[in-house]
Amino acid sequence: MLFDQVTLLIAIGVSSAALCFTLFGAWIGARRDTFLLEWSSGLGFIVLGIIPISALGRYYDPLLQTASFSALLIGFGLIYAGSMQFRLGRTNWAAVCSVTGLGVLATVAAFATGYSGTGTVIANLALALLLVLTGWQHWIGREESPIVMAANATLYAITALSFALCSLALVLERKWVLSEYPANWAEGINSIVVIIGLTGIGALSLAGNQARISRFHRMEAITDPLTKLLNRRALIERYTAPATPRTAAIIFDLDHFKSINDSYGHAAGDLVLCHFAEILSNRIRVSDVAARVGGEEFCVILHDVDQQTAVKFAERIRMKTEAKTIVSDSEEISVTVSVGVAYTAGCKEDFYALLERADRALYEAKTSGRNRVRSEAIRLVG
Repeated sequence: MLFDQVTLLIAIGVSSAALCFTLFGAWIGARRDTFLLEWSSGLGFIVLGIIPISALGRYYDPLLQTASFSALLIGFGLIYAGSMQFRLGRTNWAAVCSVTGLGVLATVAAFATGYSGTGTVIANLALALLLVLTGWQHWIGREESPIVMAANATLYAITALSFALCSLALVLERKWVLSEYPANWAEGINSIVVIIGLTGIGALSLAGNQARISRFHRMEAITDPLTKLLNRRALIERYTAPATPRTAAIIFDLDHFKSINDSYGHAAGDLVLCHFAEILSNRIRVSDVAARVGGEEFCVILHDVDQQTAVKFAERIRMKTEAKTIVSDSEEISVTVSVGVAYTAGCKEDFYALLERADRALYEAKTSGRNRVRSEAIRLVG
């Protein structure tokens, strides 16, 4: 072997420690990302499991080996927990503790009864299982970032296979009791794979997290923080090209909204806005767009509809808003909305022109008594 087992273990320990500190530093900068702390803690336990053995060289101590495997199992268990947290935003600690705990107990039991070889087989299989489960978390969550998540899942699977091969080698050699650390072909493969795997997994995990942060900031920039609808900037950016035929722009304005704030307070006003945003969100199609474009103004863009359908949609929203009573601090708040509808048929129309026509229709609805829908005549653009 080009490098002896001790040298490879030291390399694994050093790379794990470096990645541990890197992830911990990343967590310090983003405390809400608790998966970074779980990954960092897991790598810390891996270092604790590797360093004592590498420091003792070829001297074999079953008790120390038991402690080493226990630390490694806890470490990879925490990495599994972090991957679950990364994908779902929460950790099923019952599942993590069950798998990790059973692995530790079975390993300790085998070593305690003198079957150090059997304990090593069990520990390697338990480590392989934890790695497979961790890789599975990345695989089923690959829709978020297909290349990064799939690559991570592959590295976890390859690393898991290398631990399973270590168990297979001992079983084939029938080494149920050990007097020295295993030094076979599988151990050499495992050490090299772990070094490459941990380095690759660490780099990909950091890249995946950075991509998520970028997406988060992008969503913050285009989303209204109160209603979670798109904001005006996002709406304008989405429709830089002319509006296509069979497109309707509908602008909603909550009637006398200032009086709601004055009479019930701004918290009640925010509640009204959120309720109205929910009404819109629940009634648009996936192909449609809803946005908050002003204080109490909202806009919906309907695609591939006729004018009658667009007006009926606007009327349903108006009626639902009027019928819905909002309760704030035991007080009932009734809300109405005025609506302007503009529709394009024929050729394409400048999106700003379409919005301006919807705004003129809204003005007509407000000046003619509010709580009503008004629509401009169909615009045939040549």
